Amino acid sequence: MRLFHRRPHRVPVLLCALLALAAGALVAGPAAASPDPGGRFGPGDPGVLSAGAEVAQLYEDASAAAQQYETTRRAAKEQEARARRLEGLLARERREIAALRGDLGRIARAQYRSGGGLPRTAQLLLADSPEDLIRGQQAVWQADLAVDNAVSKSRRAEARLSADERKAAAAWHSLAERNGELAQLRRDIAAKLERALWKLQGEADRSVATGKCSKPVRLKQPKTRTTRAWVAPVKSYRLSAGFDSVGQHWAHRHTGQDFAVPIGTPVRAAGAGRVVSVSCGGAFGVEVVLEHSGGYYTQYAHLAAVTVTKGQRVRAGQWVGQSGTTGNSTGPHLHFEVRLTPKWGSAVDPTRWLKERGVRLRP
Repeated sequence: MRLFHRRPHRVPVLLCALLALAAGALVAGPAAASPDPGGRFGPGDPGVLSAGAEVAQLYEDASAAAQQYETTRRAAKEQEARARRLEGLLARERREIAALRGDLGRIARAQYRSGGGLPRTAQLLLADSPEDLIRGQQAVWQADLAVDNAVSKSRRAEARLSADERKAAAAWHSLAERNGELAQLRRDIAAKLERALWKLQGEADRSVATGKCSKPVRLKQPKTRTTRAWVAPVKSYRLSAGFDSVGQHWAHRHTGQDFAVPIGTPVRAAGAGRVVSVSCGGAFGVEVVLEHSGGYYTQYAHLAAVTVTKGQRVRAGQWVGQSGTTGNSTGPHLHFEVRLTPKWGSAVDPTRWLKERGVRLRP
């Protein structure tokens, strides 16, 4: 957060959206709730999703696409292995057919040398004795039988080769078709998400400009409730500016811990408590402050939307808002503070405070 002046600088939202698709980063993100004209839908338009709910739904779609991608990737590898096994089988069958054709050639040459191609009348005239004739005839029959067997075997092998070639071609075609469908699905979600993110951030900026918060977005809460008393305020993140940092972005030392996350990322209560304030103006932009037992307060700032109202009680891990880049922010992130009072100026190190409560933040 910057306290002395604002220098708005937009990080490309599409990049943030695509990052959210990688490796199932938001698999546990919320789904949009059932129709709720008082929160999920925009005021005066009960048939249209609010921007925050739309973003949440698209993140869920992106998460499902990421899971589908992993499933399809594994299936594609199996498909590729089958196709390669078929290619190996085809190669062996081609070698067998070549060998059979070579055998046919040798049999034909042997028949020619032994007179197998002579008419029976000529064989009778040329035979020295009846025994020689019989032996010669038997040799001819055996040679004819070997030729017939070799020709039949070659034909069966060629038919099998043709069928396996069709199977291999179908396997490769199916693989290419799956990859194409998945790529188109991800492109469609990314395009919709980009539009929804700009819409969500635009609404948040207007709220900050007027100092009037929009109605809270109603989202389905996580299906699995945490059994832990304290959690990190976001599930997937990259730590950026830390507590007590100094630099050109702040008139004084940094009073919280920043979590670099895409716009629209669900933000959760670090612990059970009560909402003491929801505000939408000033340097912190859209922010929520919670009161916890023990006399501590947590702040969630630079949000794009809130999902709670003043006075509401929340549990650890419950969604309280969606991240954004409102107020004096240089890019999409969550500014998280732990305070001794609900007001600015009483902050303590949030990383150390969370660690003392069993929550270790990843770099």
